[in-house]
Amino acid sequence: MSAEIQIRSDGHVLSRIIEGKCIEELGSILEKEKHTYLVYDRKAGGHARKLDSFVKASLALDTGEESKTLSSVEKICIWLLESGADRNALLLAVGGGITTDMCGMAASIYKRGIRFAYVPTTLLAQVDAAIGGKTGVNLLSYKNMLGTIRQSEFTWMSPDVLTTLPEEEFFDGAAELLKTFIIDNTSHSYSAAVRMLRTIRADGWAPEDYFPQISHLVHEAATVKAGIVERDQFENGERRLLNLGHTFAHAIEHHSRLDGSGITHGEAVAIGIILAARLAEKVKKDMPSGRKSICDRLSQDFQDCGLPVKCPYALKDMAEAIRKDKKAEDGKIHFVLPFEIGDVRIVDLSVDEMLAIL
Repeated sequence: MSAEIQIRSDGHVLSRIIEGKCIEELGSILEKEKHTYLVYDRKAGGHARKLDSFVKASLALDTGEESKTLSSVEKICIWLLESGADRNALLLAVGGGITTDMCGMAASIYKRGIRFAYVPTTLLAQVDAAIGGKTGVNLLSYKNMLGTIRQSEFTWMSPDVLTTLPEEEFFDGAAELLKTFIIDNTSHSYSAAVRMLRTIRADGWAPEDYFPQISHLVHEAATVKAGIVERDQFENGERRLLNLGHTFAHAIEHHSRLDGSGITHGEAVAIGIILAARLAEKVKKDMPSGRKSICDRLSQDFQDCGLPVKCPYALKDMAEAIRKDKKAEDGKIHFVLPFEIGDVRIVDLSVDEMLAIL
């Protein structure tokens, strides 16, 4: 029996996060569907092909931040139209966060909305991108400027797919995993995640040796995010906490795309969290003397896990990109700042105020 986490509203189930043992188990759900259309990241083709007998048509994509655009969403919509997809269709996305973001957006606007579901195949997608209903694409080189919030029919969590990831792709999701537990450490999973990631880095990439720990931490992270989304689906308050590190991260990614340095989303988030921690310490006035600073602790933990902590760009050079952040309102940015593990708060500052503080 598969485990299930639900996102609910007013007594109704908005979305289900189903934790299966392997991707083949998804067939028991898809065999009940009559109109499933599959879009997958070409890198995840081995997983997608296991579902061929349950779909009417399939489309392979080559994904990357440069392809996360409206034209790619249009391509998916045109393919749906040419494949005969009607309002009863289910669009199934197999791949990482870029694939799920684009497919979710395409499904939310095609014929004014069809059902969609996800099979996330990266750690980043399983703990973050494929949960919560946010869809989106980039505008120019600015991250996720266009999008919708619409819940997937279900997200199929298959931890076994993570064991096929290259080491660098697995660790690209590590910052999002740690971010989740910095926000909510009720289950004391932050230290457990650091220990696991540190050990994997030290011992070498043999994910099958850590399958139980990975599965448990993915479940805990998904539970945390689903709970926050259920309480604040449209990001009017608590859900903003999930943007920890992302205001700085998106500015870093913007500059990385301009200069071609190839900084990944996960790397940018790691650096962004450290910048947010540094800002938190400058803002906080009552930090007990003698306690190790949160910025020092996170920096050491992240480095032990092989994550970057130093920003390659000057803050003043990132200021314009930060001003264009989606979280900007009335000249202020909702900066999400970690004061301690499990104590993350929203502090509204202008970009000039942030620069002056840091």
